[in-house]
Amino acid sequence: MPSKLCILRIEGTNCELETSLSFKRLGASAEIVHLKQLIGAVKERERRTLNDYDLLVIPGGFSSGDYIRAGAIFAARIKGALGQEIADFIACGKPILGICNGFQVLVEMGLLPGLSHETREMQQVALTTNDSARFECRPALIKHESRGNCVFTRGIAAGSILKMPCAHAEGKLFIAEKKRADYIQLLEENDQIVFRYVDSGGNYASYPWNPNGSIDNIAAICNPEGSILGIMPHPERAFYAFMDSEWSRTARGREKADTYGGGKRLFESVLDYLRGRR
Repeated sequence: MPSKLCILRIEGTNCELETSLSFKRLGASAEIVHLKQLIGAVKERERRTLNDYDLLVIPGGFSSGDYIRAGAIFAARIKGALGQEIADFIACGKPILGICNGFQVLVEMGLLPGLSHETREMQQVALTTNDSARFECRPALIKHESRGNCVFTRGIAAGSILKMPCAHAEGKLFIAEKKRADYIQLLEENDQIVFRYVDSGGNYASYPWNPNGSIDNIAAICNPEGSILGIMPHPERAFYAFMDSEWSRTARGREKADTYGGGKRLFESVLDYLRGRR
């Protein structure tokens, strides 16, 4: 029986279909579910229960118009209505993925980075306005830094460089200066830094390679257990190689162009993990 996935949406999310299709192409049973369906604010036949799913995904977009802060309203609604269900879901070892706006939601909920020396429900870092002070929509190169902790990337070789598009105005991972060094050290020790922005030579670099000015070039982090991942670039927009804006140029003259993009490997990895849990 295929893994059952919940792609959670509310007003303003706009990447749920692409994310759902990415998982379906790999044989998973992915369902786009509105938050109201999980809290019972719909007709009985439309209700869903979070515990019935193996994986929760919070997709990209601009949930609730990103008023107040990006992801803040969506996070408050989830915590207020589904706080215990989310806690139970995590306690069962079920993974959660947040892409772009979903990453912002997980940070606002305090689920990421989830450092255990402080109250996990407290927000410990922030995803704030890009250093450029504008919306950045560009390809990004990200280097896989995880040593095996993150269940979403265990099938990706360490040091691999993947190309995925970014599209965000508030993607800068920010840590208060007085806590920055300690937090970075903890993230390193816990193997929580999953991807970092790099240049075409695989070196850590500033703008435009780091599109938002994120501290320590961090593009994705997981919780200490490796079961919750937040990533700013969009893997669902890099499932096939032809989705790359430069595909027609780079594929020209090659006998056999690559079929898939780097995003596919992330979806494959977590589905392999779910199959191993059965």
